[in-house]
Amino acid sequence: MGSDVDGDGCPAPDTHMMRAGYTLRADDGGIARARHHAVAFLDQAHPDHQLPVPDDRARGLTELVVSELVTNVRKYAPGPAWMELRLTDHFVDVVVWDSEPTVPAACPADPARTGQHGLEIVKAVTEEFFIEQEPLGKRITARIALSDTAPRR
Repeated sequence: MGSDVDGDGCPAPDTHMMRAGYTLRADDGGIARARHHAVAFLDQAHPDHQLPVPDDRARGLTELVVSELVTNVRKYAPGPAWMELRLTDHFVDVVVWDSEPTVPAACPADPARTGQHGLEIVKAVTEEFFIEQEPLGKRITARIALSDTAPRR
């Protein structure tokens, strides 16, 4: 993402103005708890950084992406996992790390298939989506525009 400050010492465009990390526990309430963390994180945007509170669309998409990514982690990655939320002036990044090295792949489109549409959905509603393999596991990042007027990448 480049430098966090410009020449005047001010935050550079798209610098993460807020960040928060959460351990993803394997219990049954983990997915709902992750969504709750995401909503609470977005709710702090205005009071903490005077950023516009994201609209209902951005909030809903953030909850959906968190739900899908955390569901996949809990379903396919039995080891430790972590979620980080990052907020810029135009985007929220949902970053999920898990210890499973297998890179997920979206299934071919099949309207008759029941389930396994999570990655298709996430890719369809995000501005950017990428997976990075790490020495232990992988990191998945999904970028969501905070508004319909956010700059396109």
